[in-house]
Amino acid sequence: MAAISSAPRSGAASGKATRQRMWVVRTLLILALLACDSLALNTAFLAAFLWTARSDAEFAVVLAAVGPATWLTSLLFLNISMAVAFIGSSLYSLRRGVSRVDEFFKIIVAVSLGTFATLIINAMQPQFGRDPLPWSEGVLVSGWVGAVTGVTALRLAHRSALTALRQRGIDVRRVIIVGTRNPGRVVLNTIRRQPEMGYHVVGFISNSTPVGTLVEGVPVLGKPAALGRVIRAARADEVIIAVSGRTPAEVLDLVALAEDESVEIKLYPDAFQLITNNDVSIGDVSGLPLIGIRNVALDSPVNRALKRSLDLMVATLVLTLGSPVMLLIALLIKLESRGPVFFVQERVGLDGKPFPTFKFRTMCVDAPQIGNWTTKDDPRVTALGRFLRRYSLDELPQFINVVRGEMSVVGPRPEQPVWVERFSQSIPRYMRRHKQKAGITGWAQVNGLRGDTSIEERTRYDLYYVENWSLLFDIKIIIKTIVDILTGKNRGY
Repeated sequence: MAAISSAPRSGAASGKATRQRMWVVRTLLILALLACDSLALNTAFLAAFLWTARSDAEFAVVLAAVGPATWLTSLLFLNISMAVAFIGSSLYSLRRGVSRVDEFFKIIVAVSLGTFATLIINAMQPQFGRDPLPWSEGVLVSGWVGAVTGVTALRLAHRSALTALRQRGIDVRRVIIVGTRNPGRVVLNTIRRQPEMGYHVVGFISNSTPVGTLVEGVPVLGKPAALGRVIRAARADEVIIAVSGRTPAEVLDLVALAEDESVEIKLYPDAFQLITNNDVSIGDVSGLPLIGIRNVALDSPVNRALKRSLDLMVATLVLTLGSPVMLLIALLIKLESRGPVFFVQERVGLDGKPFPTFKFRTMCVDAPQIGNWTTKDDPRVTALGRFLRRYSLDELPQFINVVRGEMSVVGPRPEQPVWVERFSQSIPRYMRRHKQKAGITGWAQVNGLRGDTSIEERTRYDLYYVENWSLLFDIKIIIKTIVDILTGKNRGY
């Protein structure tokens, strides 16, 4: 703490210079992203015109009559329209931690809006005495597909390059976490699981933990009263307040201590002190104002029908295309060890009702199963079972549960009754996760919370999913699960 109090002014000057360098780096990264998008969009639509002209003689004749001025004007309007659409879709904000799936959906929307705006502007050209560029259905479809594909591919390349730069210390934000209890450790572990976000936790601020103590390898730099000095000395770029059991006034006091510094301030709510995401609604009964807890989205029969339709489509597709693989796995299990192919276990699902789940057997037949949590390098797991668990192939039979209506493709993972009983007594609002069917994959799982991880943290993600369900949310989780399996991120044990 001596260094923290000794030279705050030099620390502030150094921090200002660092932030200026970061601004330059961020500007260059945004310009590089803009160049990638421009290259992909212009290439896609020019290629669409040329490809259509080669396959359609009449269109080729019309296109040949287009002068250079019309081409240049049309390309200018195309680029301006796309730039406005991309900026409006926040595709140049370079937000950290945005999933590839979210970005892909934004790209589809932005390219569609930009293309539509270009067509409208092109149709208006005769009103200003200029020739329009001829468009055909072939150009429109192939150009749109090519633009979405090209932009997505180049943005993935840009993201990979950005991850490599962050691993070398470029575009890294120095973070201080206020709070060393469970919420603060949740934030720390989340940051550590996603190094591609470019966050570096330099230390904690805490009243309860002595200064200098290491919390999961990160030092406690000071107490809340010294937050401003710690920010300057540590050259922090961001402060994340992750405290539990504090009153709103105490949280605002912490914000006030940090807001005089040139840092970004974020609040991480304790899921079991605050109800997640706008859960309350104001209403009245005969003039009596009441505050009601928001109902979950799947209370609506229409939403339930939409989710059930998606479940049946995905389950039918997986069971049909995956049946040869499932037969091969069944054969290998029988050849490897004695015992049944399937492991059937009672789990708790919708409204707390038990149901039998089907999985490929991955453990020795005489291994104790009930009430034992699977851990890394569990000796009960067979060699084949370890491979199946690594790539989640053991869960393929659960699509049978989906067809039977006992599970959904996406939802909170089901637990054994013994664990549900224990967790419901120790974790507030735990049973609310059973307001939806249990799922094969879920929001917690695609955020890295699989196997022997914090049940409190998993419940936090499960509650967020239950209370913010949408069909698009399900599709996003399914796509992210597939990507994680293919890239090796979704590995169980």
